[in-house]
Formats: sequence, structure tokens, C-alpha cells
Amino acid sequence: MFPESNKGWSYEDCKATADWLLAQTDVRPTIAIVCGSGMGGLADMLKDQVVFNYKDIPNFPQSTVHGHAGRLVFGTLKGRPCVCMQGRFHLYEGYPIQKITLPIRIFKLIGVETVMLTNAAGGLNQDFKVGDIMIIRDHLNMPGFAGNNPLAGLNDERFGVRFPCMSDAYDRDLQQMAMDVGQELGYGDFLKEGVYCVLGGPSFETIAEARMLHKMGADAVGMSTAPEVIVARHCGMRVFALSLITNKAVMDYDSEEKANHEDVLQTGKQRAEQLERLVSTMVTKIEHNNNYA
Repeated sequence: MFPESNKGWSYEDCKATADWLLAQTDVRPTIAIVCGSGMGGLADMLKDQVVFNYKDIPNFPQSTVHGHAGRLVFGTLKGRPCVCMQGRFHLYEGYPIQKITLPIRIFKLIGVETVMLTNAAGGLNQDFKVGDIMIIRDHLNMPGFAGNNPLAGLNDERFGVRFPCMSDAYDRDLQQMAMDVGQELGYGDFLKEGVYCVLGGPSFETIAEARMLHKMGADAVGMSTAPEVIVARHCGMRVFALSLITNKAVMDYDSEEKANHEDVLQTGKQRAEQLERLVSTMVTKIEHNNNYA
């Protein structure tokens, strides 16, 4: 059932969009930041902003979720040229997985070298608390187990190889930098690391599913990020990702707790400032050639 063509997300489609964006702004970002639910404030930190609504960008999908603004913001963060996605796309919105990850390919073609992703996630690790920030060390790609991988279909060698390695998906130097910066900022109490599991959504996990994922080694569960990471690595970009633990997955049949999107957005608000400071401080330490300052 693989498509015969990559219509809508081919190299040529991505290049046309990249060229359109480069013609509209003088900013040449080397770092891209993807904002998770309720964390769009990261983009507001950019100076000298050039803002595009997704609906105005040729070939770009539209964001349909509350808490995702639907804007692409170019600018500088502490003097470093960046582009920020305020609002991402998810499988549960009905888009093909290749369309969800299209912006990552476009970032590659405008010169981005490092992608930093944030998301809201449910905590499976019993040591995690609501409000913890988890540095993602690795992921479990459940849709991929079922054949729904963003690299399915024709492979274009101009982006990357047919069978890319994923054992080093999350850059270890950037993980260490995040830990070091977090300690400097006094975030040691709520900065964790672990494995992120992606599900299709939009329904939250059943108790049995949460228990299963925990047994399989997942520390947090969400509905995004892994597809973008796969595409970024396919394109040869470095990847760093953070989960904000916005709720604890319900693991007990006696529990009265229920997961809901409003709690997710509320926790995002409360922890947003620290998360923004962590990411912005890291940006100042990443050199344009991807060495560290």
C-alpha cells in the first residue's frame, strides 16, 4: 500500500517551499525549534521576527489543535538565527505521516543543522512528577511498528539513505549540555532523562496500555516528536528533544484520575519559563558549525 509517488512531500515540493521562505526573509537559521502543546512562548523570545501563518506558506499543512498557534517564526535568539514552529502536526489530525514531517525537510533545505523539539507527555516512570522536564534519550515508535513510518514510500537520496541508523537518534553531546545547563540554572530537582513513546492518539492511553508501555521501557508517552526525529536524522541533522511531564498516566484501576488536554496546557504555562530558559541558554552554546561554544 505504499504510494507510487511522493506527491505533496517530494524533494521538489520541499525545495519550492524552502525557496519561497528564503525569498521572504533574510534570516538564515541554523537551529529549528518545534514547540509542543502550550509551549509556543519559545517563539516569542525571538528578536527581529519575521512571522508566517501556516496557511500562507505554500504546501504547508495547517495546525488544528488548541494550544498550537500555527505560525512559523524566523528571528534571532541571543544573536543566533533560528526558526520556530508554533504548532506542530500530529497523526490524529488525519494527515499522512509524510505531511506531518514535511516542515523538517524544509528546515534542512533552508540550512538548519540542529533541530530542538519540545512536547507535552504523560509520565509513566513512577519517579516522575507533573512539571518535570525529561530530556529524551531514546524513543519507542509504536506507529512505526505497525508500518506507519515517515520514510515509507520512495526514498530520495538527496535527503538521505534508504535505511538510516537510529541508535544515535538523540545527540548525546546535546543531552549532556542540557544536563549541565539545567544544573547551572538550578533545575536539578525537576530535570530528568528517559525514553519517550509515541502513540497515534487522539485518545489517551487505557490503564492496560500505560502498564504495557511502562513494562516495555517507556518513561513518558505522547503523540508526536518521534516521526520528526526520524526525518531529521534521515536528513543528517542533529536532534535534541524535551518532554514536559504534564500529567501522570493512570496506571491503577482504583484511581479517580483522568487525563485531559486542559491540564496539559495548564502545566505547560506553569513550567514554560524554565523550559524556555533551558532551551535559549542551550541555543547560545551551539555554534553554527554545530560545535559547542
